[in-house]
Amino acid sequence: FPKGRSSGLMIRVIRGARTQGEERGVIQRECAAIRAQFRQADNGTRSHNLAKLLYVHMLGYPAHFGQMECVRLIASPRYNEKRVGYLGAMMLLDEKQDASLLITNSIKNDLSHSSQYVQSLALCTLACMGSAEMCRDLAPEIDLMKLIVKTLTFQAALCAVHMVRKVPELGELFTPAARSLLSEKNHGVLHGAVVLITELCERNPDTLEQFRKVVPELVLMMKGLVMSGYSPEHNVAGISDPFLQVRILRLLRILGRNNDTASDAMNDLLAQVATNTDSSKTAGSAVLYETVLTVMDIKSESGLRVLAVNILGRFLLNNDRNIRYISMTSLQKIVQTDHNAVQRHRGTIVDCLKDQDASVKRRALELSLALVSAVNIRSLMKELLLFLSSCPPELRAHTTSGIFNAAERYAPSQRWHIDTILHVLTTAGGDVRDETVPNLIQLITTATELHCYTVHKLYRALITDISVQSLVQVACWCIGEYGDLLLRGECEETEPVQVHALDDVLDALETVLQSHMSSPATRGFALTATMKLSTRITHNVDRIRSIVSIYGSCIDVELQQRAVEYNALFKKYDHMRAAVLERMPVIDKSSPGHTNGESAGGTIKELEPTKLTQEIVFPQEPSNQVSDENDCNKLS
Repeated sequence: FPKGRSSGLMIRVIRGARTQGEERGVIQRECAAIRAQFRQADNGTRSHNLAKLLYVHMLGYPAHFGQMECVRLIASPRYNEKRVGYLGAMMLLDEKQDASLLITNSIKNDLSHSSQYVQSLALCTLACMGSAEMCRDLAPEIDLMKLIVKTLTFQAALCAVHMVRKVPELGELFTPAARSLLSEKNHGVLHGAVVLITELCERNPDTLEQFRKVVPELVLMMKGLVMSGYSPEHNVAGISDPFLQVRILRLLRILGRNNDTASDAMNDLLAQVATNTDSSKTAGSAVLYETVLTVMDIKSESGLRVLAVNILGRFLLNNDRNIRYISMTSLQKIVQTDHNAVQRHRGTIVDCLKDQDASVKRRALELSLALVSAVNIRSLMKELLLFLSSCPPELRAHTTSGIFNAAERYAPSQRWHIDTILHVLTTAGGDVRDETVPNLIQLITTATELHCYTVHKLYRALITDISVQSLVQVACWCIGEYGDLLLRGECEETEPVQVHALDDVLDALETVLQSHMSSPATRGFALTATMKLSTRITHNVDRIRSIVSIYGSCIDVELQQRAVEYNALFKKYDHMRAAVLERMPVIDKSSPGHTNGESAGGTIKELEPTKLTQEIVFPQEPSNQVSDENDCNKLS
């Protein structure tokens, strides 16, 4: 561009670029022209060129070469140049830049400038990018009370907030003035004072105790805002200065936490705000939400806490998904302490499981799982199982895990517990935890009276679908242990499956062994189940022997080793086969080394399919069989 061309033309040309490469070329030429003019003597265009450079910076292009020009303009006596210089410093400099230290003296001089506009520029810049060193050096220059006269208190208070965050020990310098600012009438000054006091109280316990004395004053201030009539200057969607109300409520929450006296002083106010604030607008919802957080964080009355939960319940019906999300987030924190109050809104929470928004759906799921209790386990579990059948893939693992935990904790009966787990395995078997199989097997072994019911149900599931590996593994294990109950046809709990002969069961197991969908671990379960049936049902053992012998040359080493060992039991150690393959004992989950389906080594050894014959204690044999017994021990 020619020298002196306006920034408006530059912006039009940049916006008119048709490709990114063209835009980059335009900006490179303009930056070169700006550099050249920076190197020239002051011709009155420095501020104009820096303003153009700041636009380039906003587009994401490098503008670091303008940092020193910011320093020069800040030191200028002309207000127009100072303004652009301070703006450039806030955008191009931060506390990590060495150039930021060069403007410390200029800021110090401008803080005592006769013009309040220059002072305002210095305060805003210091609050934006002041380093810890700058804050220590310039803190004595920030006199809040003197700046009241020039109506710069709000900027000064926010600058003090930045200083306290950078250097917490500077809080003592601003504490007396912050207390005095609460008597001001200007809302901007009050807002700055409340923010500063909040920062001071959060960082210093002694200051917190000191400001607890002003709770009545804050309560009166808040009541004035709630009960005041229409004020065009402060009205936002029918709410009088909701920004200041939110800040006051946040400060009251800090002051009332773990303090009975302060909490009692604000209980009536919180009830008044909760009942008189219109929640139909976003501004009113913001005030009510902050009220709820304050009620739940202080030592409030039980009735007030119920009112707060009811407000969150109304938020669940709001059309705004953001409001529904924050409502469920808050209810999830409350449910541990006020379970019954949240329980009243269970129906609305469950309805949120159907929400289209993924974040809302996830929060609704977490809250629904937290609401499960011994009283509502049956009804709420129906809703969760219904949700599982249609939930997004990314939520299935979390849903199954939550259902398993809830069922284990609140199951009304063992049959209900088994049915629930089997339903989950059928619906989302590929997303269950690794320990689900041993946990379910442990549950089945302890439910002695349900063995017949369980084996019939699992056999029906096996012949229906063998794609769900976890379900197939449990079914194979159960058939191997209790397969003889299938042929008896005696099952009072459910209609028994018609199994006419051992061949029907073996056909099902052989289907699993031959299926391409079966994993090596699943084939191991199926082969072991086939072997165990040789002792449960004595006829047709020849077919079992032939099935086992086939896998003695299997390409899978684990399956081959197992088949070879089982084949040896048929031949050399047939007299020990019944003892080796007897039913597994009931697994005590509370025994040493077992915690929640896991042992010290990772999984329950008795249930591990590759170790089913490892810990067998063989009966004593005559002396002429000692060598045979030693050979058999090698196999195991």
